[in-house]
Amino acid sequence: MSSTAQGEVKPVSTEPDENWVCNVCGFIWKGDTPPKECPQCSSHGSEYSSSKAKKKLRYDGEKFDVLLINGSNHRANNTGFMMDLVEEVLKEKGVSYRRYNLNEYHINHCWCCYSMRDNACTYPCRDQLDDMPAFHEMIIASKAVIIGSPINWNNMSARLKDFLDRLNCIQNQNLLKKPGLTNGKIVGITVSGHEDGATKTAMDIYLYFQQMGYLLAPFGISYRTHGAQFNTNTDSEYLRNDPLVLFKVKGMANNVVEMMNLDLEKKLKGKLVPVAE
Repeated sequence: MSSTAQGEVKPVSTEPDENWVCNVCGFIWKGDTPPKECPQCSSHGSEYSSSKAKKKLRYDGEKFDVLLINGSNHRANNTGFMMDLVEEVLKEKGVSYRRYNLNEYHINHCWCCYSMRDNACTYPCRDQLDDMPAFHEMIIASKAVIIGSPINWNNMSARLKDFLDRLNCIQNQNLLKKPGLTNGKIVGITVSGHEDGATKTAMDIYLYFQQMGYLLAPFGISYRTHGAQFNTNTDSEYLRNDPLVLFKVKGMANNVVEMMNLDLEKKLKGKLVPVAE
């Protein structure tokens, strides 16, 4: 019980103060801790974050080597595990990096300014209303990018597609006869899935970066699927205990680092012909 200034006795609320939001579906959960499973989309409780107001993403300007982007709707599931393996390699090699799980950030659909007129799509992006401008700055500042994606109907996730679409303002610098901002940088890709579509998903992702002047690291694509004959709830255990996953994903990350260390971005500066569409 508590007392007011006038001596009135009021009951103390025992209701939890914390609200939690599912980063997958947006469901709000009220409690001291998030639920073990989201009642709306069945995601694991680790997908929940505090619903306290998030600040807009800002880039602090510090240079770093590798930008890691987990494009899955589920930051803590199979693609997230693969990105954990990538992190292990970068830590072992002493490579500076930053990792972002896209489901924690606000990224609008591309406004497709280019379809209005060529020079309407420029950098900085006209859409400064979400978190993407900070990602633009980090794409330009980093030496390499490693993208993780699940397979959604033989393709990447919609979240990742929005992210990649929003890179058009950087790619369009070449078409506007301005200096390329990403020519000679390195990209690596890792894909996880239940069944078909891994290679197509990886190549769809790579085509974006190819148009931005990125170089795919040798053996720079890694993927692993479980199989349609199995229930999806067994995928995580399988992937976490399959030695090929460790070999492929860590090998890809190693190859990105070795390629990055050649400093081709610097060596190729001013020498590339931007054959982009």
